[in-house]
Amino acid sequence: MSTLNRRSLILGAAGIAALSLPRSVWAQAAASGPHTLPALPYALNANEAAIDAMTMELHHGRHHAAQVAGLNTALNGQAALSALPLDELLMNLTRAPEAIRTALRNNAGGHANHSMFWTIMGGPGGAPTGDVAEAITRDLGGFEKFRTDFNAAGGRVFGSGWVFVTVTNSGQLAIAIRPNQDTPLMDGIRVLMGNDVWEHAYYLRYQNRRADYLTSWWNVLNWTAINERYAAARAGTLRV
Repeated sequence: MSTLNRRSLILGAAGIAALSLPRSVWAQAAASGPHTLPALPYALNANEAAIDAMTMELHHGRHHAAQVAGLNTALNGQAALSALPLDELLMNLTRAPEAIRTALRNNAGGHANHSMFWTIMGGPGGAPTGDVAEAITRDLGGFEKFRTDFNAAGGRVFGSGWVFVTVTNSGQLAIAIRPNQDTPLMDGIRVLMGNDVWEHAYYLRYQNRRADYLTSWWNVLNWTAINERYAAARAGTLRV
């Protein structure tokens, strides 16, 4: 049996095992602390044009939930850090005790990244609209160039990570990549949108074909939601 087939079987078995656990177990683990798992704003099959329902279930209900649970565990007994909003926590990781700093970096970063990720999907895709379309033309060379450059950046991420579009208070856009669950918020930079290129985001459907996943992902973007994030960034109210 090939390495690819063995890996697919392992991932499939892991997915089935994870799905067999009661949803209440994961929900309870993710709710025991100051941070909670946000509900998806659409059905699990809403992104079928790019992401299958089982991947959505595992990704949101298992991976993201585990990060929320890990974040709450790391914050146990840390009253000052627990009181910080998620974005401020990420901007102030150096204030955390060294013993929990890595756990906070990984889990708070994952919580912020995924909380953003869910909100910008569930749409019909297509070309951007509104102020975001104008900003993409101004700062990123137009939609076709932007999409090509964004996909290329996502393909260059070595191993696991994310590709983002960052946004300033003045509305300027730029493409950025980060490893693992790091986020530009750790550098005080807001995120407009981004795509998860960890294998758990696409492996059940695409196996090792990350480029195909990156291409398909544009078919489920919600440009209305992205425009709302852009307006919030310019108003100074965008958090994660």
